[in-house]
Parts: sequence; C-alpha cells; structure tokens
Amino acid sequence: MIPYGRQHLDEDDVKAVVETLTSNWLTQGPAIPKFETALADYCGANFGIAVNSATSALHIACLALGVSEGDRVWTSPNSFVASSNCALYCGAKVDFVDIDLHTGNMCVDALRKKLALAESTNALPKVVIPVHFAGQPCDMKEIRALSKQYSFFVIEDASHAVGAKYQEKFVGSCEFSDICVFSFHPVKIITTMEGGMALTNNSEWAEKMRMLRSHGITNDPEKMTEDSHGPWYYQQVALGFNYRMTDVEAALGLSQLQKLPGFLEKRNTLAAHYDELFASKENISPLKQSSNRYSSYHLYVVRASGITRKEHAFVVEQLRDKGVFAHLHYIPIHCQPYYKNQGFKIGDFPNAERYYEQAITLPLYPELTRDQIDFIVDTLSFTLDNLN
Repeated sequence: MIPYGRQHLDEDDVKAVVETLTSNWLTQGPAIPKFETALADYCGANFGIAVNSATSALHIACLALGVSEGDRVWTSPNSFVASSNCALYCGAKVDFVDIDLHTGNMCVDALRKKLALAESTNALPKVVIPVHFAGQPCDMKEIRALSKQYSFFVIEDASHAVGAKYQEKFVGSCEFSDICVFSFHPVKIITTMEGGMALTNNSEWAEKMRMLRSHGITNDPEKMTEDSHGPWYYQQVALGFNYRMTDVEAALGLSQLQKLPGFLEKRNTLAAHYDELFASKENISPLKQSSNRYSSYHLYVVRASGITRKEHAFVVEQLRDKGVFAHLHYIPIHCQPYYKNQGFKIGDFPNAERYYEQAITLPLYPELTRDQIDFIVDTLSFTLDNLN
C-alpha cells in the first residue's frame, strides 16, 4: 500500500534519539531549548516554545493573547478540528470564514465581508486563525492589514507549513501575525513523533506560553509573590497544563531540521510531476498555487469535478483497493456533530462543503517515486473515466 504520507527517518535521526535516551536528560533538559532556538532562527522569529502537539500550541497561543469567556475566534472550516477547538477550550465562541475553492485556504474577500458585518453588530473576533492548508501560505499580508483595521490578533495555524515561504520569508517569522504554530506529527514535513511549537516575536507572550505549558509554574524570583524558601522553591502563579515536549522528541526534531530543505525540494519536485501529469486531465484539478509563496506540500490534493457523493467514496475505495491509500482532508469542521449541536448547519460555508464533495488527497512524501506517481495518476484517471 502506498500511504498518503509518512515520516522519513535515517541513521542520524536514530543516533540522535539513542544518544538522548542514554543521557541524563529524557525530559526538561537541554535538547528542548536547542530545538526551539534552531527552528526560531531558521524561520526568523525571536522565540520558540516547544510543546507536545500543535493542538496544545494553539491552545496556549489563544491563552497568551487573552482569549477567554465570551470572546470570538474565527478560523477556516477546512481544517482539523483542533484549529477551532483551541478557542473552545478557552471559553470563546467559534465561527468560520469560508474558503477559496481553488486553494483550500481562507478566502480574504469572505473575511473582509464578514468583518464588515461583524463590526456593524458589535461582534468582531478577538483572534483570527488562518490555516495554511496543505502547506500553502494564506494571503497573510491582506489578513494582517484587516487585523490592524479591525483590531484582532492573528495566529497562523501552520501545522502543514514548516519550511514554507510567503513573500520570500519563512512561515514562522511572524511578519504578518502575532503567533505561528507548527506540527511535528509523523505525517508532517518533519517529525518529533508527536509535538508542536509556537513561534512569536513578543517576549511577554513567549514567557506566558512557556509557563502555561508547564502547569503555570515558575522559579523566576521576579514572578513570585514572596521570597524563595530555598533552591528547590517554585510557585504556581497560573493555571497551566502539562504540555511539555520531551528531550527525546526535541533531539529527533533537531536532527530532522537539518534535512528540512531536502524534504521540501523533494516534495515540490514530486508535486510538479503530479501537476505535469494532471495538466491534460479536464476532470481533475490540483489545488491552485498562488504567487509569491513556496509551499511545503504537506499534502497533494486534487478536486474531481462532476462526481456524486457515492462516486466520490467509490473512487477513494477503488484507489485503496489498487494499493493507493487515498484520503480526504478535511471534513468541514462545522459539519461535525459537535459543531452542529453548537448551531452550525449544512449550507453555512458552501465553498468548504463543495470542496469536501470533490477533494481527494493523493500520496506525497520524500521517498515516493515518479513511477509510483505515474501509477497513482493512471489509476485515478481510469477510475474517474469509467464511473458510468
């Protein structure tokens, strides 16, 4: 079976993990700040806060920006549920902004119209979370301009976009956002097994996120309410969480980071081969790549036009039967039962729903071969051409 995505590990990765396993520090040791500094430097940000998942990073990012009961947070419906759940954890109200059907990313025109309406009803968001779907950065310059006009914070959900570039700068530099979040799940661009990181240029937010990831505890005398009782002393000054990354995971992340440019080059080369093969297929459209950006190509997604829901499922099933683990990213969040119970309904975000009816995620990872891509494209094309 050809998977839709998978990690790439080599002997250097294994060596880094084993060295940490046999060291004095399995967690809360030196590998974590080394990884944080290395990725922040790579992306051009001032601070990195490593945690056990991108979900945790999104949660503490919201808290660092003061999201609380009654606030509003908007994100894309075309994402994993963590992109919106993070706001619910804070007691906020969640809403969505429809997508551009051709890119899968948040539609700036839809955001602009929704903000104008929200201003008229005194219902503006405190935070907007654009999602860099499949590895392609959103229209961040335009989103940042709107954030200044309407006074909201921006958290980039860049779970798919480690190494991507927008206007020649790496995603994570936070030039057009307040905080940026990455994921290191095994199917992502680089992996720490499980893990995530929040990047920011604001020292106050960075310090707050560090405290929140570790139970709300500090041993910094300046943040304590009384003098230290001794070298063992600490205080809990906030209600935090156990969201820490381990040194073993951070060591793997450091090793993986050295290979990131090669991973990105390979993914883009393979995506270009897909594009070339699909160029002559009238009923199959790869997601459009916008100008002034460089995708990390976490996913390769196509839209199959003119198919029914039953045919859509059949195509994916046939691909899997033929040894191609096709998938679908994502079920629109507002269509999930939990969110329907919150008042959302089918028809609220028609582009996201239409996209869901057409989208197919095809395999993409560094070890995928051109011959395998030829087989995948031939199999998909044959299946679609013989539906009737």
